[in-house]
Amino acid sequence: MPQSGSQRFFHLHLVSDATGETLNTVAKAAAAQYADFRPIAHIYALVRTPSQLNRALREIEAQPGIVLFTLINPDIRRHLEQQCEAMGVPCLSILDPIISTLSQYLNATSRPQVGGQHALNSDYFRRIDALNFTMAHDDGQGLDDIAKSDVILLGVSRTSKTPTSIYLAQRGIKTANIPIIPAIPVPRQLTEAHGPLVVGLIASAERIAQIRRHRLLSLKESRSTDYADPRLITDELMVMKTLCSNNDWPMIDVTRRSVEETAATILNMLSDTKRLEKQ
Repeated sequence: MPQSGSQRFFHLHLVSDATGETLNTVAKAAAAQYADFRPIAHIYALVRTPSQLNRALREIEAQPGIVLFTLINPDIRRHLEQQCEAMGVPCLSILDPIISTLSQYLNATSRPQVGGQHALNSDYFRRIDALNFTMAHDDGQGLDDIAKSDVILLGVSRTSKTPTSIYLAQRGIKTANIPIIPAIPVPRQLTEAHGPLVVGLIASAERIAQIRRHRLLSLKESRSTDYADPRLITDELMVMKTLCSNNDWPMIDVTRRSVEETAATILNMLSDTKRLEKQ
C-alpha cells in the first residue's frame, strides 16, 4: 500500500452499468471515515458488455484494491465476482443489503432497470427546469421574476452563493442568488418577493479574505486592493447581518461548512417552512 507522509493510499475500483454517481457518492462517504487513508479512485461507468468489464478487470489486476460495484446483468456481475475472487481482491455490491431489506419489508421481488434512477420522468425535467432557472438568476440576474424562486440566497462576495445555488437546483429547487454590496441598495424585487425562502450566507472575515486573495491570484491581479481587506470585509458582513436581522431572514455561517452541508441545512429550512404553511 503506497504511503506519503503520514497518509497511506489504496486503490478503490468502482464498477457501474450506469453513470456511477451513486457508487461514487457511497464510496466517498465510506472512505471519509478513514482519515489516515486516501483512496485512489478508478471509475468504470456504463459497463454493460463483457469486453467493457474485461478492460476494467485488467486495471484491477494491475492495481489491486477494493472493488465496489452496481451491476444488474447477472452474467456480467458473476464474471466480475469470479475474477475478483481469483485475484484475491474484495468485491462488494453496495446496493444488495438495501435491496434485500426493501424486498423483505415490501414482500416483493425487485425489478432491476439499468440507470433506473436516471429515468426521464417528471422529476428529472423538474430538476432541469430548476437548473435553467438558477443559471438565469445567478449573481443578481433576472430580478423581474425572482418571486418564482423557491429559495433566494444573499451574501457578500465569496460566500459560496453560486455553487450552493447550483447544488440546490440539482435537487429540483429553483434558486436565485443576489450579492450584497454595502454601497448598493438591495433590489426592490427582493423585499417584494414574499413567497421564496430568503437565506443569508455569512462567513468569518478571515475566511472570506483568504478566498478573495486566492481569487485575485488566479486572475493574476497584483495591485493593492480593498477587496481582500479583513477590516472592510467585517464592515460588509455587518451590513449583511443587519439586513437579514431587519427582515427576519435566517443566516447560515458557511465558514466551516461544505456546499453540501449548507444546501442540506437550507433544504431542512424549506421543509420546515412548507410544513408550517400547511398547519
